[in-house]
Amino acid sequence: MKKLILVCLFAIGLGVLASAQQPKKRASPKDSVSATTTSGVNIKIVYGRPYLKGREITTIVPFGKVWRTGANEATLFQVDQDVTIEGKKLPAGKYSLYTIPDKDQTVLIFNKLWNQWGTNYDESNDFMRVEVPTKMSTDQVEQFTIKLDDTGLVTLRWSNWDIEFTVKKS
Repeated sequence: MKKLILVCLFAIGLGVLASAQQPKKRASPKDSVSATTTSGVNIKIVYGRPYLKGREITTIVPFGKVWRTGANEATLFQVDQDVTIEGKKLPAGKYSLYTIPDKDQTVLIFNKLWNQWGTNYDESNDFMRVEVPTKMSTDQVEQFTIKLDDTGLVTLRWSNWDIEFTVKKS
């Protein structure tokens, strides 16, 4: 009888240990996009993809406040050559991408600390900021999505927001 109880306890312990070691599914899954532009620039963006889940976009991302441009870790923006973004020079390298959305304009922030948790934003590490129009679409996008094409056009889409910027070889 003691052997049976010990075997049962051992089996339960193994089951608990195995379930604790299984990775938990993220509420906002990690995704990435990459492309080589027609001018030969390699661009890679790694980000978390939150859902609206019935919420209004501005309750999740209030106008005028810094947003990590995704979920979980800071969004990684990487280029292998010096580029310009909306006319401003960005050296080759890795950056975190933050945004400050507003009704008409969105500020893109390229921060030098790229390997960090998304809410650990420190303005003193900004490399550059660029303003682009905030476009309102008639389409509703439930899950935050970043699109990238071979012309260097990057589109941030969520709810009815379309925020676009172009990456060009310097």
